[in-house]
Formats: sequence, structure tokens, C-alpha cells
Amino acid sequence: MACLGLNGGDVFKHNEAFSFQIATDSQEETDRYWNAIVGNGGAESACGWCKDKWGLNWQITPIALTKAVTDPDPAVAKRAFDAMMTMKNIDIAKIEAARRG
Repeated sequence: MACLGLNGGDVFKHNEAFSFQIATDSQEETDRYWNAIVGNGGAESACGWCKDKWGLNWQITPIALTKAVTDPDPAVAKRAFDAMMTMKNIDIAKIEAARRG
């Protein structure tokens, strides 16, 4: 899927109503995107969210997290969600541990 951003000049400011989400397959991929954004003048936030040096918001979301928080067992989903709430960059091993209980 392509996304095109246009520079509308000073009249049109971006805000948090628009953000990007990157679904990742592994911790290595998650860390690579996270570090590229945060380590290049960006800032960390909670639950996989970060902001790049231009102020755009990104959520780096491991597929394992999405599967965990949408688990059909509400107790499993809650444990995964609660674990996510303690994180900035998502740690897949900790999400999986929370999922197992």
C-alpha cells in the first residue's frame, strides 16, 4: 500500500489524527524500525508509539502483539494488553510470556 504526503505549506499542519502503523514479523524488525525512527531525532512514547524528527506519529506493531490482544480468550487478551501498557518499544518475548500467563 502506498501513502503520499504532500507539503501544503504553513497553512496545513499535520497532527496526531494521522499516523503510520508498521506491522512487523519479528523482534529484529520491530527494533530496526523503532531505532531508525527514535534514533534519528525522534521520541519514544507508550505502547509501540513513537514520533519521528518531523513530528509524525508511528506505531511499530508486532503481528504477535495484534494476535495476543485479539485472542478469543478475554483473560489472555487482557494479560497481553496489560503487558503492552508497560512498554514503549514492544518486547515480543514479554508479550508471549504474558499471553501464556
